[in-house]
Amino acid sequence: MAEPIPPEPVLHPAAESGWRAWAFRIIFRHAARDERLFDLTLIALILVSVVVVILDSVESIHAVAGRWFYLAEWAFTLAFTVEYAVRLAVLKRPWRYATSFFGIVDLLAIVPTYLGLFITGGGELIVIRVLRILRIFRILKLAEYVGEAGSLISALARARRKITLFVAVVLTLTTIFGSVMYLVEGPAHGFTSIPRGIYWAIVTMATVGFGDITPKTPLGQFITSIIIIVGYGIIAVPTGIYTAELIRGRREARGSGCPRCGLAPHSAEARYCHGCGERLE
Repeated sequence: MAEPIPPEPVLHPAAESGWRAWAFRIIFRHAARDERLFDLTLIALILVSVVVVILDSVESIHAVAGRWFYLAEWAFTLAFTVEYAVRLAVLKRPWRYATSFFGIVDLLAIVPTYLGLFITGGGELIVIRVLRILRIFRILKLAEYVGEAGSLISALARARRKITLFVAVVLTLTTIFGSVMYLVEGPAHGFTSIPRGIYWAIVTMATVGFGDITPKTPLGQFITSIIIIVGYGIIAVPTGIYTAELIRGRREARGSGCPRCGLAPHSAEARYCHGCGERLE
């Protein structure tokens, strides 16, 4: 499974200098002061736009400040539209970025507002609400500006087979326990079907315990106790798998060598090369 991180952006061949080169550096680089300032400004816009969408869903607040929220939403949309257009304009292969994970997220951040212009009428209000909720996906743009996002996603990708096996085992157990409880308790105690029993098993194994279905017979209560104990042990499994992959990824990064002198390997806790003192990425 490919990591949802766009490939290394390449500057447009006709833009070695001028505004395209400047925009490419500001948008896709993060070392200089003005580059970091652009990132921080964009992060602030993303967070504020998400807060506006959330507050606009509260009827009492919308009644007072709905017009201001509408104007703010269009301001954010225009800002993100300009940013998206500039990103595509400065790249050598804009379609490659547009179809990447972050390219699709950028598109989701602006499309709902424009679609709202063409969807009117009382019968379609639910569609407008869906479009408003889609704007929440702007918060996914934050992942592009978090330095550790790549290592987190990479660790998740490496652990996908183990996690998939873990999920399969959990689904098998919940199916078995749900079927058993359907036989033991029956419709008289709320277990009206096997899917209903599986729902109860998932809630119980996750130690959530809504209480909408509860066993009444001694045997059912005994089985419930077993499921709860098993659930406590299962919860720690995916955390351990993911943590192990994170640690392995950090060790591999240290083992790749110092970018300055090439000395390797370094411990997972090392921040600086113990040969030349260069900071390790």
